[in-house]
Amino acid sequence: MVLEESQLYRDLMRLRPEGWTANAWAVKAGVSRTVWTDMRRHGNPSRRTLEKLLTVAGSSLAEFEALRVGDPGPDSAAQPASTVTDATSPGWRQAQLPPLPLVASSLGGYWNAGEVRVELTELRFGKILNHLPRPLSLAGDAGAYALTIIEDSMLPRFRPGRHVAVSPKASIETGDDVLITLSGAQANGRTLVLIAELVRQTTSQLDLRQFSPNVTFSVETGDISAIHKIMGELI
Repeated sequence: MVLEESQLYRDLMRLRPEGWTANAWAVKAGVSRTVWTDMRRHGNPSRRTLEKLLTVAGSSLAEFEALRVGDPGPDSAAQPASTVTDATSPGWRQAQLPPLPLVASSLGGYWNAGEVRVELTELRFGKILNHLPRPLSLAGDAGAYALTIIEDSMLPRFRPGRHVAVSPKASIETGDDVLITLSGAQANGRTLVLIAELVRQTTSQLDLRQFSPNVTFSVETGDISAIHKIMGELI
């Protein structure tokens, strides 16, 4: 089985030290096999992981970001943006892209509490806390937004306190991280959502995975009002 590769991973491989395999590069940089595999598939490494890899390659985060921004490719509007530079980086070009609204988020309790403890996040779309630089991949997605990860249910993929970009427009596939809006969970400007990895999708239900604690659970499609794709952590 060929491992699916993220766009960020493919971009990163353009800076791989000559004569080194990808695994040798990861080992030299001190990046674990788990983190490397997760980055290869999902493209959402931490800033520290990128810095370690690029330092070993004799490059820098600014150079990598400039490469990604300067050469997005013909299908950039459809590509996942797993990591994004911050507004102060010299490689970032804000150009005419509208900013990404940061929606207020908070802990919304737990869904189906009992043996399976699944975290709920409460979003308030009417309360915009800030505006963040928009990834090039979301240039044509007017409905895209960002939110803050509140708890550690998706560690190590998403860390509490970090922002993630979300797209209502992007297509959803198995293995993607998704934001599920539950039917009947919208009232008084508040929306309750589940954040999880999509394990399997059928006509009757979605099988989802939460990482911490590591549990797989199912939600019937009749209990879902919307599914948005989490494009990745913003850096």
